[in-house]
Amino acid sequence: MYNQPSKVRLIQSNGNYQLMVNGKPFYIKGGGLEFGDISSLAAHHGNSFRTWRTDNGQQSALQVLDEAHKYGLMVTMGIEVARERHGFDYNDIAAVEAQKNLIREQVLTLKEHPALLIWCIGNELNLHYSNPKVWDAVNDISVMIHELDPNHLTTAPLAGITQEEITQIKNRAPDLDLLSVQEYGELMTLPNRIRAYGWDGAYMVTEWGATGHWEVPKTSWDAPIEENSHTKAQHYLKRYQKAIAAETQQCVGSYVFLWGQKQERTPTWYGLFLEDGKETESVDVMHFLWSHQWPQTRCPRINNLTINGKKALENVVLPPDSLCKASLQTSSLHSKNNLHFRWEILLESTDLQEGGDPEKRPNSILFQIVSQQPKELLFKAPKEAGNYRLFAYVDDGISKAATANFPFQVK
Repeated sequence: MYNQPSKVRLIQSNGNYQLMVNGKPFYIKGGGLEFGDISSLAAHHGNSFRTWRTDNGQQSALQVLDEAHKYGLMVTMGIEVARERHGFDYNDIAAVEAQKNLIREQVLTLKEHPALLIWCIGNELNLHYSNPKVWDAVNDISVMIHELDPNHLTTAPLAGITQEEITQIKNRAPDLDLLSVQEYGELMTLPNRIRAYGWDGAYMVTEWGATGHWEVPKTSWDAPIEENSHTKAQHYLKRYQKAIAAETQQCVGSYVFLWGQKQERTPTWYGLFLEDGKETESVDVMHFLWSHQWPQTRCPRINNLTINGKKALENVVLPPDSLCKASLQTSSLHSKNNLHFRWEILLESTDLQEGGDPEKRPNSILFQIVSQQPKELLFKAPKEAGNYRLFAYVDDGISKAATANFPFQVK
């Protein structure tokens, strides 16, 4: 079907590592992308994306690879590997072997595709695990892949790193070609920790982005306070420049999370895009980081959102059906007179999962808008006691948007 696979190598000289694709240097400028827009990644000067599995339920891996190839992108292909936190037992020899055989078929099907870059064995297998035999299984899978496919590399993404995990990987999974780490708020310290824990090989950052919901301040009722899209964009810029681009010896690139949209604590927390497909300011940032030029049209910004003059850290509790005022501070480099404003109230999410497992979007609440101006909303608080979030969306009417949300309680 294809002329030949891409030949991917990892070379090193004096401790400096470099990915090579078909004999040419390749630095990963990538996004984590499962259901996102592949063409937009290429349009913003990305050169690669990663997946989490070979079958995402909407497209086959071959379809994904074909579309990537159409736009000149390379794919770090995810392979689903069972997790101990979901009940898989790595002491069960038969189950481990059956899993390996399933993966064999996936590799045989995809290994000749020219858009294939790296095999990504599992995802965050160290999250809430206790049995180190998982790394024996990972190593066996890596050995098998190399036997079947000599043209591509293998890795296994970790949820953060500790000294213990680096030691386990070095001792039990030495066949992996490079390390992969997923960090959010702690990304700035990653290069130093990599060295301190004794990893002297190549690595890539397979997830990074907004400050994690486990890393931010919370309200008194335990609702995490999400940063607005402008603050997130500032973090994306700084974290990439200081913790990824500046590490020129061992880091061979990264995959920003998430080139798309998903529900995880909120519908806006981790996606660089909103539910309607509009780009947030973090897309502008990635365009700049990958191309060294800002896009011609920039996203609007929300600098602050308050309810009754208070910030989210002040634990705002509202009487039922009370009159409230939400206020925005916004700015825009473009379309100053053509911004559109939209408001929404959601119940606070109760379907709380870990490790990126699917969550159900909270229900939207019908609420009374008393009056609305571009940056101000007079509204009635919900009549039912409970925990809620007010979401503000500002867009240019075309493709660019800003968002912020505010957790509050009705009591």
